[in-house]
Amino acid sequence: MLVLRKPTRPGGLLPGDRTSERMTAFDADDVQTFIQSYVDDHGFLSFLDLSVEQVADGEMTLRIPYHEKLTNHGAGEGNVHGGIAATIIDTAGGLAVRTTLDEPVSAGVATIDLNVSYLRPARGDLVAEADVIRVGSTVGVAEVTVTCENDEGEQEEVAVGRGSFRVFQ
Repeated sequence: MLVLRKPTRPGGLLPGDRTSERMTAFDADDVQTFIQSYVDDHGFLSFLDLSVEQVADGEMTLRIPYHEKLTNHGAGEGNVHGGIAATIIDTAGGLAVRTTLDEPVSAGVATIDLNVSYLRPARGDLVAEADVIRVGSTVGVAEVTVTCENDEGEQEEVAVGRGSFRVFQ
């Protein structure tokens, strides 16, 4: 079970942390609500309408609903832009790594390497499922699978990725 601890520093944030002042363990009834609050306060992730579907220790499921503003134009029109898939892979992987840290509220992560393989076009909601592979004292690694509902109503993989994240504790 993932536990958010009360920050030990006044204000609960590290110097230079760009998270919102309202994003603290005090505001969250549970981890999923806490992370959704972080997403909602993040300009780009909020623009994508990203939602947190499931959180567990070392696991994360996120969703970005299909919207025309996120699609390609011209050739490939209607397909979700690959950068959106890369973003959900990066975000799900980094947040999953953060769930494994002793102090996930005050700790942070930064992407140091991201690999994305696109498997097929996506024309619906993107769902990313992240699993942490390993977290050491300075680096964490997560693998992420992105699925999308096909024309038959079945989920199929559209992208896979692996991220390495610098851990700041």
